[in-house]
Amino acid sequence: MIEFLKKYAAFIIGFFLVVFALFLLHTLKFIDIPDDAPLEVILISSFWWMLVSIPIHKRHYLKTKKVALLKIGAVILVFFVAVIVDSFMKVPDNPITFSLLLLFWLGFVYVLVPTFMKKYWKLIVFIYGSSLIYFLYVRLFYGDFDFYQENTKQMAFILFFVPIPVLFCLWIYEQWKWLQNLKAEKTNAELAMLQSQINPHFFFNTLNNLYALSITNNKQAPEVILKLSDMMRYTIYEGKKDSVPLQDEINYLENYIDLHKIRYHKSVVFNFEKNIILGDTIAPLLFIILLENALKHGVESLTQNAFVNMKISSNEQEINFRISNNFDIKELNAEKGIGLVNLKHRLALIYPNRHHLNIIKKKNIFTVELKILKND
Repeated sequence: MIEFLKKYAAFIIGFFLVVFALFLLHTLKFIDIPDDAPLEVILISSFWWMLVSIPIHKRHYLKTKKVALLKIGAVILVFFVAVIVDSFMKVPDNPITFSLLLLFWLGFVYVLVPTFMKKYWKLIVFIYGSSLIYFLYVRLFYGDFDFYQENTKQMAFILFFVPIPVLFCLWIYEQWKWLQNLKAEKTNAELAMLQSQINPHFFFNTLNNLYALSITNNKQAPEVILKLSDMMRYTIYEGKKDSVPLQDEINYLENYIDLHKIRYHKSVVFNFEKNIILGDTIAPLLFIILLENALKHGVESLTQNAFVNMKISSNEQEINFRISNNFDIKELNAEKGIGLVNLKHRLALIYPNRHHLNIIKKKNIFTVELKILKND
C-alpha cells in the first residue's frame, strides 16, 4: 500500500488540488458547476486533474527543462487571467476574454510545435490578426449587440476556428516533407557507406607490386602508375556521382583486370565482351563488386586453369552484365561474401523495382547475371 501511494502520489495530490480549486472557485462564484450535467463536470475535472498531476509526476524531468516549464506556466497563466476577467466583467462575448483566449491558443501551439510556429508566424499572425480585428469591429462598432448576435456572431466564430484544421493540415504536410527528406538523407548516407566499402586492399596490393616493379626497373612501372592513378581518380571523384557513362565503368574494369594480371604468377584467362549503346549511363562502382568477388572467391582459390568471363550489353530498354568464374569446390559460401550483400543493398536503393539479380552456382562454376531496366 505504501509503495502504491509513493508511485501514484502525484496523481493523488493532483486530484485533491483540483477538487479544492473547483470548490473554491465555485464558492467565490468565479465558475458555475451545474448540477444537471455530471458527465460534463467529470470530463472537465478529469482534464484539469491530468493537467495538474502530470507536471507534478514529472517534476524531476521538468527541473532540467526550466525554459519549457516557464513557457507552459505563462500559457496557463494567460488562460486563468482570461477566466478571471470573463468572470468579473460578465460581458457577453467579451472582446478582452477572446483576445486572451486567442493568445492562450497560440501560446499553447507554440509550446507544442515551436519550429512550425517560427516558420509560419507571418501567416499565422495574418490569419488570426485579421480574424481578431474583424471580431472586434463587428462586436464593438458594427451595430448593437442584438444585431451582432443575429447577423455576425457566427462569422466571427468561424474566422477563429476555420484556420485550426487548415494549419493542422499544413503541419501534417510539414511532417510528411520532413520524413521524405529524412528518408532521402538516410538513403544518401547508406549509399555513401556502401560505396566506401569498395575493397581498399586492391590499392595496397597494387602499390606493393608497383614497389617491386620499381626496384627491378621494370618497364611496366609507368603504365601501372598511370592505370592506378586513373582508378583512384575514378573511385574518389566519379564514385560520388549518381551516374557515370557506361563506357567509363568499362574502362575502370579493364584497368582493374590489367593491374590484377601483374599480380598473378599463374595463368588466368580473362574474357571481356562489350556490346553497348554509346551514351548509356550507370550508377558507378556496381560491376566492380562482382569482378572483385570473382577474383577473390574464384581465381585466388585456384592454383591453375582459372578463368573469368564477363559480358556487358545494352539496348533501348536495359543494361545487362554477366560474369562467371570457376572456383575451388571447397568454396561453398562464395555467394555469401560481403560484396554481394553490399551490391544488393545498393541496387535496392538506386534501382528499386528496376533490377534483376540472378546468382547461379553449378558444380565449380559461379555465375552472376544483373539486369538493370533503364526506365520505370
